[in-house]
Amino acid sequence: MSRSLTFRKSLLTLSVALPIMAGAALAQTPPAPATSPAAVPAVDPAKVIARVNGVDITEGDLALAAEDPALQMPNVPEAQKRDLLTGYMIDLKLGAKAAEAAKVGSGAEFTRKLAYNRDKTLLDEYLDQEAKKAVTPEAARKLYDETVKSVPTEQEVRARHILVENEDEAKKIATRVKGGEDFAKVAGEVSKDPGSKTDGGDLGFFTKDRMVEPFAETAFKLEPGQISDPVKSQFGWHVIKVEEKRAKPAPTFDETKDQVETYLARKAQQDLIMGLRKNAKIERLDDKGNLVEQKQQ
Repeated sequence: MSRSLTFRKSLLTLSVALPIMAGAALAQTPPAPATSPAAVPAVDPAKVIARVNGVDITEGDLALAAEDPALQMPNVPEAQKRDLLTGYMIDLKLGAKAAEAAKVGSGAEFTRKLAYNRDKTLLDEYLDQEAKKAVTPEAARKLYDETVKSVPTEQEVRARHILVENEDEAKKIATRVKGGEDFAKVAGEVSKDPGSKTDGGDLGFFTKDRMVEPFAETAFKLEPGQISDPVKSQFGWHVIKVEEKRAKPAPTFDETKDQVETYLARKAQQDLIMGLRKNAKIERLDDKGNLVEQKQQ
């Protein structure tokens, strides 16, 4: 496993340990925005952009519609998206007014839906606030530094190889390059690996898990400058030359910044929900109205 992947898994350890579903709203709540508010042009939410029978539709209304998961249009140009959302808001105002006149909102079922959506919106806003408070430059850097320290060092090598179809050919090539012929030049002439042939057989740096076992075992036993005897894999016969060995560098802060911020946001949200559960009296009833024995929340 590469150190980069190990690092990313380390960030997720606590999230996996906590309940996956702390609540339906939590599962649907996105992490705090990665972009700075300063990067978004200021818009007056009270600015009127349309009217329907004298009822204003504002920039704020349009922004709310744009956040609706059901109205996402990732491949639509911004100008067209704005026009479509404005049309939707017009239809929404017209439809809501007509539904109100038809007394659609007077039933018990509607009241339950309204209460549910109010609760969900409140929780979503609360979770979003907690996420934004948790995702600070200082917290992100601290988590990154702590995670880097906890990730074990992993070795990687940079090697070249020459791939051929049979052992006899591989033995002849090994004799040539061990005898002093330029490895990269020979690889360019005879290697059957199209991915590395034009680079003189150069495979770049890789960790042990990135290569098939016979190849990896041989490559990691060699020291820089050494050339292997022929090695067989499911791809054919290889002659390997190790160029360098090093400890795999950890991914930089900038490379993992989005993952770090997402982890901080989700952890803050999970901690909030778990804290609320811990301090609450929660009772569940079976279909006969009897209390169900509670498992640890």
